[in-house]
Amino acid sequence: MNTQTKTALITGASRGLGLALAKALAQSGWQLIINARGAAALNQAHQELEQWTAVTAVSGDISHKAHRQALAVAARAAGGLDLLVNNAGVLGPSPMPALLDYPLDALETVFRVNVVAQLGVIQAVADTLKPAARILNLTSDAAVEPYPGWGGYGASKAAFEQLSAILAAELAEKRPAIRVYWIDPGDMRTQMHQDAFPGEEISDRPLPEASVPGLLALINDEWPNGRYQAQNFPVEAAA
Repeated sequence: MNTQTKTALITGASRGLGLALAKALAQSGWQLIINARGAAALNQAHQELEQWTAVTAVSGDISHKAHRQALAVAARAAGGLDLLVNNAGVLGPSPMPALLDYPLDALETVFRVNVVAQLGVIQAVADTLKPAARILNLTSDAAVEPYPGWGGYGASKAAFEQLSAILAAELAEKRPAIRVYWIDPGDMRTQMHQDAFPGEEISDRPLPEASVPGLLALINDEWPNGRYQAQNFPVEAAA
């Protein structure tokens, strides 16, 4: 293996923003470890990406400990991670219910996937992170804006943002060269966004590729830990 090759682990990489970012990194020579719950879609993404780079595809649910351990095994086999992208997540019930009507078992699932499992992935691969690794945690403007109907998803993303901020503060003391970014990708024309607005036309939203340049700027340059908006980056970040 070329020890100069950078390695990224991207969860939720079979479609949408995860796949768009994976393509951009693959075309730049990164080797990839990709994850998704759907084996068929992940295999299709694997076949597309391997025309540019070495790819390891590990299908499974990040909320399962055994799957997170499998991702860690793949990361160690690749020689460690330069980049971890926590992109996998769930929207919750669709149509999205108001909080007074929100099924609590569904809310527990949203928090288990969007918060607990995200930390679980970070914990599982922590010892494989290289000294100057980047951790990108994908969040949402629903974490900071009180959109009616977005209570379950938005609350989970708000928790994920605070988790990210505390992780950044803790790593700044122990492993200061690692950067932690929590990133609002903006509105995108994805299946999750369509699920959030069932029956509505969302063709006016930009494709996920519109958010990739902002992510790449965070990955490739030296920016401080913090919250960023991908579609406004780097103008907003530099202000």
